[in-house]
Amino acid sequence: MTNTEQGHNRRTLVGKVVSDACDKTIVVMVVRQVPHKLYKKYITRSKKYHAHDETNSAAVGDTVRIEESRPISKLKNWVLSEVVEKAK
Repeated sequence: MTNTEQGHNRRTLVGKVVSDACDKTIVVMVVRQVPHKLYKKYITRSKKYHAHDETNSAAVGDTVRIEESRPISKLKNWVLSEVVEKAK
C-alpha cells in the first residue's frame, strides 16, 4: 500500500547516514543537484536532516529513505522509513 492509498502524502528523501552517535537518532545527508541561475551549470547542494530511528537499525554509511513526520523533538521532523542499502 502506497502513501496516497493510506490517505497521507508525506515527503520522502533518500540520503546517506553520516552520524548515529545519539540514541534513536540518525543524521542523514541528502545531496541534490541544482542549476546555477546565471551559468546554467549544475551545482551540488547538501543538507543534513535529523531523523528518528526507533530500533537503531541504521549505521554510518548506510543509504536510507526518511519520511516527513510530526515534530518529535527540536531538530527531529523526519522518521526512518527504510534502509535502502547497507554500508560495506
